[in-house]
Amino acid sequence: MNPSSPQQSETVLHAVDYWQVIRNRYGIILLTLLLVFMTAAVVTYVMPKKYESEATIEVKPRWAGVSPLGPQIGDSGASRMTPQFFGTEFEKIKSRNSLEKVIENLELVSRWNVDKETAFRMLKGIVNTQNIRGTDLISIRVRHSNKADAKDIALEVTRAYKSYRAEIEGRDSEVMLHELNRAVRDQEDKVEERRKSLATIVRTKGIIYKGADSFYGQSGVDEDQGAREALQTFHKLEQDKMQLQSQIDSLLKYDSDQLMVYASGLDLPDNIIRNLYPLYLNEKRQLEGLKINGLGDRHPTVLAAVEQINSMKRNLDEGVVNLRATLKAQLDMASNRLISVEGMKDSTREDAIKRGLDAQDYVDAKRDFETDQQLLQTMKIKQMGESLIAKMPPQSVEVHDEPVVADFPASPNVTLNLTLGAVVGLIFGLGIAFFLEYMDTSVKSIEDVERYLQVPVLAVIPKDIGLLHKQSGNSPDAEAYRILRTNIEFNRKNPEDNSITVVSGGAGEGKSTTLINLAYICAQGGYTTLMIDADLRRPRLHTFFNINNSVGLTNYLTTELMLEDVILQTPVDNLYFMPSGILPADAAGILNSRRMSELIQDVKQRFDLVLVDSPPILGVSDASVLASEVDLTMIVVQHRKLPRNMLLRTKQAVENVGGNVIGVVLNNVDVRSDSQYQYYTSYYTYYAPAEGQSGPAMVSATTSAAASAHPQGTASRGNDSELY
Repeated sequence: MNPSSPQQSETVLHAVDYWQVIRNRYGIILLTLLLVFMTAAVVTYVMPKKYESEATIEVKPRWAGVSPLGPQIGDSGASRMTPQFFGTEFEKIKSRNSLEKVIENLELVSRWNVDKETAFRMLKGIVNTQNIRGTDLISIRVRHSNKADAKDIALEVTRAYKSYRAEIEGRDSEVMLHELNRAVRDQEDKVEERRKSLATIVRTKGIIYKGADSFYGQSGVDEDQGAREALQTFHKLEQDKMQLQSQIDSLLKYDSDQLMVYASGLDLPDNIIRNLYPLYLNEKRQLEGLKINGLGDRHPTVLAAVEQINSMKRNLDEGVVNLRATLKAQLDMASNRLISVEGMKDSTREDAIKRGLDAQDYVDAKRDFETDQQLLQTMKIKQMGESLIAKMPPQSVEVHDEPVVADFPASPNVTLNLTLGAVVGLIFGLGIAFFLEYMDTSVKSIEDVERYLQVPVLAVIPKDIGLLHKQSGNSPDAEAYRILRTNIEFNRKNPEDNSITVVSGGAGEGKSTTLINLAYICAQGGYTTLMIDADLRRPRLHTFFNINNSVGLTNYLTTELMLEDVILQTPVDNLYFMPSGILPADAAGILNSRRMSELIQDVKQRFDLVLVDSPPILGVSDASVLASEVDLTMIVVQHRKLPRNMLLRTKQAVENVGGNVIGVVLNNVDVRSDSQYQYYTSYYTYYAPAEGQSGPAMVSATTSAAASAHPQGTASRGNDSELY
C-alpha cells in the first residue's frame, strides 16, 4: 500500500478483539456503569412515592335503538360493539362531563388549592384506563402521592362514569319511546280508517265475508268459461293497475324523508332504496354518535360523515325519481293491457265483470286492513318492551372490584429502576469504550505498523522492563532485546552497516531505555558496543550509569580532543559510552558538521556496533541530521500513544534526509493483558535461564532460537505504550 494514499476502512473485529477492547478499557466501562447506576439510584430516591388504586368494571353495550321499522325487541346491542368500543369508553371515562362530577363531589378544587381547570388537567393526568386482556372488563387506575386520595378518586371516577352513561342512555331511551308512542297513535288511526273502508265495501257490494280468501256475491249465476277467464284476466290487470296507482300516489304525497321510508318498503325490481336507505339511517346514527362524543362540526371525521350522508341522500333522491318512472311505465303498460282486455269482453258479461271488480275492491281493502293491523300489533309489542326497559334500573355498567387503599407505593419501582440503570450504564459504558477505540488512531498491533509504515517490526518490548544492567542475574525480560539484536542482524543488508541511531516521534516513548538495554544485550553477546548520547537537548544516558556529563560529544566536535578522552568504559564488559558533553546553543549545527561525519566513520571502524541516541525527530531537526549521518535508523514506537499519521511523518522525516529505516520497535506493550501478545509471555519464560545455567550458554541458545523463529528478521505482533 502506498503510505501517502488515504487510509482504507479497518477490518471488522473478531469476537476476541471485542473482548480485548473491553479488557483495555474496563476502567471507563466500570466508571460509566457506576455513574449511571448511582444516577438511577439518586433519581429513584428523590422521586415522589405514588400509590395506585384500581377499580374493575364491566361496560355492556347499549340496547339497540327502538324504531318502527327497526330490529325486534330482545335484539341486544352486542352487534354494535365496534373495534373502537373500548377506546370510546376510555375517552368517556376521562371526559370533562365525567371528571367534573368527580371534582365537584370530592371538592378537589379546595383540596388541591387550584382552580377548576387546573384540577381537571391534574385529574385527567392521574387517571389511567385500559382493557384487561382477554376480557370485556375495564381497569380504572389512579396514582397519587396520597394513598387515601388515590382510593377516593378511583371510586368516584367509577361512580361518575356510571352516572354519566346512565344519563346518556336515559335521554336516548326517552326520545326513542316518545317517537314510538307517536308512531303507534298514527298507526291506530290508520287501522281504524282501513276498517271503516272495508265495512263500507261489504255493505255497498253485498259481499258476505266467509274467511281470509272466500266470499259470496249478490248472485249465484255461473258464467261460461271464456267470460270467466276474461274476467279473471281483467281483475288481475285491474288489481295491478290499482296497486301501481296507489304506490305512485303514495310516492307523491309524502315528503322527502317519509317518501324514502315508504319507498324502502316496496318490493320492486331495481329498487335500490330498499338496500340503500338502511345504510343511510346507519350513517346518520353514527354522525349523531360522533357529535355526542364531543366532535365539533368542523372536525374532519364529522365533515367526512356529513359528506357521506349527503352523497347517500342524493343517491336516494335519484332512486326515488327512477322508482316513480318505473312505476309510471308499469302503470301505462297495465292500462294498455287493461284496455285491450276490456275490448275483448262480451257485453253480456258486464255484470260478471262488475262483480269481479267489486270482489277485487273487497280483497284490496281487506288486505290493507290486515297488513296495517299486523304492523300495529308489532309496534305495540315494541312499545311495551321499551316501556319495561325504561322502568328497569340501568345495568350497562357493573362494578366488579372496588378500589382499596394501597399498602405499598406503585412508583418508583426501585428494582426496575436500578436494573435499568445498571443495564443502561453497562451499554453506555461499552458504547463509550468502543467509540474511544474507534476514535483511537494510535498503533495497536504489528499489523498496524507494517500496514502504515511498510517496515518490519523488529521486537515487541513488554511493559515495565527496567534497565537490564542493573538487574541481578539473567532476567527473562532480556529475551525481548535478544530478539531485537537478532532481528537487526538479519535485517541489515550490509554487514558493514553497524552505526544505528534510535529515534522516536515524540518524547517519552522509551527510546533511551531501549538503546541502553539493546547495547547491554549486544555487549553480553560479545559485541564491542559504543553508546553515543547525541540528544543535545535533554541528554539522559549518563544518568543511567552515574557518569559525569561535563565532557563528551560536544567537546569532541568543538575542540581538538581525542576519542580516548570522551569515550568511557562502563562497568559492563564490551560496553562503552560517549556522553553528550556540555549542551550547545546550536545543537543541529554542531551535529551537521564534517567532524561529526568523521566521528561516525572512525567509531564504526573501532566498534562492532555503534548506537546513537537522538532527540524526538518531530520536535527538532537534530534527529534528522543524525539519521543522515549513520547507516541505519531504528524507530521506537510506544504502544497506543501517537496517531498513525504522526508515525508516518516520523518515517518520512528519516527518508527525506536520506536515512535508512531498518525497522520499528513496539515498546511498553502489556503482553499479559493484551491477548494479541500473550504468547510472548510464554516465549520469554521458555527461554529464560534455568537455575544454575550460565549466561553465555543462555545467550547462544536464545540467539539461535530467535533466528530460527524469525528467518526474515521480523518480529510478531505488538502494541505500543509509554515508559519514559
